[in-house]
Amino acid sequence: MKRVCVFCASNAGNKPIYADAARALGRLLVERGLGLVYGGGNVGLMGAIADAVVAAGGESIGVIPQALVDRELAHRGLTALHVVPSMHARKQLMHELSDAFIALPGGFGTLEELLETLTWGQLGLHAKPCGVLNVDGFYDPLLVLLDRAVDDGLLRREHRRLILVDAAGPSLLDRFADWRAPTLPKWIDRQQT
Repeated sequence: MKRVCVFCASNAGNKPIYADAARALGRLLVERGLGLVYGGGNVGLMGAIADAVVAAGGESIGVIPQALVDRELAHRGLTALHVVPSMHARKQLMHELSDAFIALPGGFGTLEELLETLTWGQLGLHAKPCGVLNVDGFYDPLLVLLDRAVDDGLLRREHRRLILVDAAGPSLLDRFADWRAPTLPKWIDRQQT
């Protein structure tokens, strides 16, 4: 594992613990010799994690659509900043540059990136670890929903295990090192339906 993609909010939120967690994760990545891949912004939790990586002398790679560069939201102090034409191109390049994925607290964009990455894993399009840093229980409601999907037969239990969850960055990264993706097909056999 060389680089970790971090999905997170372009807002800081109203709980200082979120920005603190972003900065701590940034420092941890550098301590572990891991590069950061993220959405390329200079604001919110995105700016907090990137600033921490830059300050610690680590590799920081941003991927940002031109429309957001035009709004002056691009971080200009990174190791590399890739400007792409669309949000779809952003996610694809972030995926190509990364060996693992972590979601910090965030809104629609963060959730969409996390769920798409999990879906790609479920479909066997990648076998990279994907997890959430469950800061202050932020992801608890999503985890309850995923458990409901398993209970209701809409998500295989094995696929539910695609999302690793931890409240501490060091132990989440330790779990990434031991990760082995399930080899089950996504689809349930027709006899089971």
